[in-house]
Amino acid sequence: MMTFKEIVVYLLSKKGATFDYPFDDKVRVYRVVDKIFALMSDKEPLSINLKCNPFYALELRSMYTSVIPGYHMNKKHWNTVVVGGDVDDALLKELIDHSYTLIAESLTKKEQNMLS
Repeated sequence: MMTFKEIVVYLLSKKGATFDYPFDDKVRVYRVVDKIFALMSDKEPLSINLKCNPFYALELRSMYTSVIPGYHMNKKHWNTVVVGGDVDDALLKELIDHSYTLIAESLTKKEQNMLS
């Protein structure tokens, strides 16, 4: 099971990834350029909100009990993944990659070139 620190390192390994605390001093918001691709805090049980293709989001929710509609997010486009449940570390990394890619691909060409 990935720790909070390991997840943070993985999130920040993404090209152009940054984080800030726009809501309070607990919830970290991870962005690429100015667009959010992940949110999490170190509160137990550890969980992370990730952007997801709407059809894939539904599929994941039907397959994994630890993948639920995004907490405080648009439930169509966001999932909350409870870390340490039935989603293993490899799948968690894939879901982080998926979220990052969705956001990176939505950037303007100019913003995408800035990441290169």
